[in-house]
Amino acid sequence: MPEQDVLAAISTDRIRRDVERITTDIPSRLAGSPNGRRMAEYSRDALAAAGVAARVEEFPGLVSFPGTAELQVLAPREIAISANTLGHSVATLPEGLVGELIDVGSGAAAAYEGQHPIGKITLSELSYHPARHEKQRIAAALGAAGCVMMNWGFPGDTAVPFGSVKPAWGNPTPETMRTEMPTLPCIGISRAAGLALREMLGQGPVRLRMRANVENGWRPVQITLGEIPAPTGDDFVVVGGHQDSWPGPQATDNAAGSAVILELARVFQRHRDQLRRGLVFGFWTGHETGTMVGSTHYVDREWDRLRRHAVAYLQIDQPGITGTTVWDSRSNSELRRFHEDAERRLAEGYHPAWRRAVKTGDSSFFGLGVPMVQGQGTFTEAELKASAMATLGWWHHSVENTLDKLDWGRMAVHVRVYAAWLWELCTAQILPFEFVTVADEFVRRLEHLAPAGEAIGLAAVRQQAEAFKAAAQRLDATAETWRRRYADGHADEAPAEAINACLKRLSRALVPLASTMKGAYGHDPYGFTPQGSMIPGLHDLPRLAGLGEGEERWLLETQLVRERNRVMDGLTDAMAEVDRTLQLLG
Repeated sequence: MPEQDVLAAISTDRIRRDVERITTDIPSRLAGSPNGRRMAEYSRDALAAAGVAARVEEFPGLVSFPGTAELQVLAPREIAISANTLGHSVATLPEGLVGELIDVGSGAAAAYEGQHPIGKITLSELSYHPARHEKQRIAAALGAAGCVMMNWGFPGDTAVPFGSVKPAWGNPTPETMRTEMPTLPCIGISRAAGLALREMLGQGPVRLRMRANVENGWRPVQITLGEIPAPTGDDFVVVGGHQDSWPGPQATDNAAGSAVILELARVFQRHRDQLRRGLVFGFWTGHETGTMVGSTHYVDREWDRLRRHAVAYLQIDQPGITGTTVWDSRSNSELRRFHEDAERRLAEGYHPAWRRAVKTGDSSFFGLGVPMVQGQGTFTEAELKASAMATLGWWHHSVENTLDKLDWGRMAVHVRVYAAWLWELCTAQILPFEFVTVADEFVRRLEHLAPAGEAIGLAAVRQQAEAFKAAAQRLDATAETWRRRYADGHADEAPAEAINACLKRLSRALVPLASTMKGAYGHDPYGFTPQGSMIPGLHDLPRLAGLGEGEERWLLETQLVRERNRVMDGLTDAMAEVDRTLQLLG
C-alpha cells in the first residue's frame, strides 16, 4: 500500500546524522546571528539535495540577545545566585534593581490575590501555566518592578534556563509596540536556587538586587522554505518547525524537529506523483528570541495563497524526547478523529492524550483559519508532578540539552506518525475533517457560560450552535457517503471538490472564533490567559455577573456583547455554508 511504502522509506539514521551535524557544527542558532543564517542555509541545501525546490527568505526581525544576569540576596543574608537574563527583558541600570521579593507561584493573575506586588520583585515558576510572556505581562499590569522565574525540574536541579518574555506575537505593529512589549527586567534561575529563595520567604522578608543585561533590536533574520507541488491542484499542507535555538546544542529543541522535517521532505519528494495536495516546508526563526517572528512573517506575506489553498498545518517541535511514554497530541478539533486513528496504529509504546490546540509554539495560522495538529512524547502525570511540570524535560532551554536527551527508537515512532498524518492529508480524495466535534465544543462552552450569559443574549447563540451541530452531522454523513463511493471507484471529482471547499471554509470561519481574541487580522499576545479557554472572546463573561452597575460593568458588557455577536455571525455563516454545499450535492 502507498502509505506503507512511505513509512518503509523513512530513515532514522538520516535524521540522526542531520541532528549530529546541526548540534556539532551549528550550535547556538540564535535568530539574527551568523549561526542563525548558517542554519537557514543548511536547511535550504539539504532540501535542494533531496530535489525539493528551496529558498532562504531574509527580512528584519525584532530579536533579543540576552546575556548573563546577576542576582544577589541582600537580606536576610548575602548570597550570589547564577542567573540568565530572559529575552526581551528590559535592561536594568548598571547599579541594578533592589527590591523586596514576593512569591507568586505560577505567576497567574489568581496567584496575586492577597499580595501587594507594587514595587516588588516577583518569584514565579517557569512553567507554561501561564507562559513566561504572560507572567511578565501580569506582573507589570499589577505594578511589580521585576521578575525572577525559577526553572522547572527536580528539586536539586541546577540548570539555569534561557527563555523570552515578549508577549507581542511576531514583529510588533505601532500598536503592539506600545501595548504588548515587555516593561520589566526579567531573569531566570535554577530550580534549586528558586526553591531556596522560597524557603527563605517562608521564614521572613527577602531583599534582592538583580541586574538584567540584554541587547534587543532589529536584525536580518532568515527562514527557509521548501515546496513539493502536487501534480494537479493548488491546495497544500504546511509542515513547520523552528530552526533557531538558544545557546548550546539544543538537540531536542529543535535540531531534532528540523532533521525530521528534512527527512519527511526527502521521502515525500520521491512520492510526489501520488499527491493530490502539495507540501510546503517552513523552517522558522525568531521562535525563541522574537516570539514567532518567522512563522508570522510567512503567514502575513503569503496570506492570499494560504487563505485560498492551505488545508492544514503540522507543527513539529521536539520529537523523540528520551524517557517519554505519553503521546501528547494537540489539534483543532476538526482534525482529531483523523489523527488519532493514525496514532492508534503507529504510536507504539505511548499512551494517548489529547488537548485542544491553543496558540503556543509557532501556531501562527489560527487567524487564517487553518487548522493545526502537533504531537510529541511527554511524561506521565506523576513524572510531571515530580519535575514541576517539565513537559519537555528538565534540560529544556538550557545548555544541558544535548544529544543524550534524544531516544532514536522514540524518534522512529514520531516520524512514522507524522508521515501517516501527511499522507492522509495529501492524498485523501475528501479531506479527513469532521465538524460535529467542533460544534460539540461550542455547545459545551456556551452551556458553561449560560448562567452569566443572560445579560448579553447568549441563549440565542447557544441555539445557533445546536443548529450548527445538526448541520455538521448532515455534512459528516454526506462526506462519509461520498468517501465510500470514491472507494468503490466513483470518478466524478466535483462532489469531492465541493465538500473540500466547504470544509476549508468552515475552518476559516470557526478556528478564529474558537481559538483567538483578535480574530483573523491580528495575533493574540503569547500565552494570553483567555487563550486557554474555548471562545477566548467570551473568557471574561463569568466576571460580568459579579460586577455591580457602574462604568467597569458597562465597559465589559459592551465588549462582551460585541464578542457575542461575532460568535453568532460565525456560527450562522458556518451553517449557511453547510446548507449551500448540501443543496449543491443534491
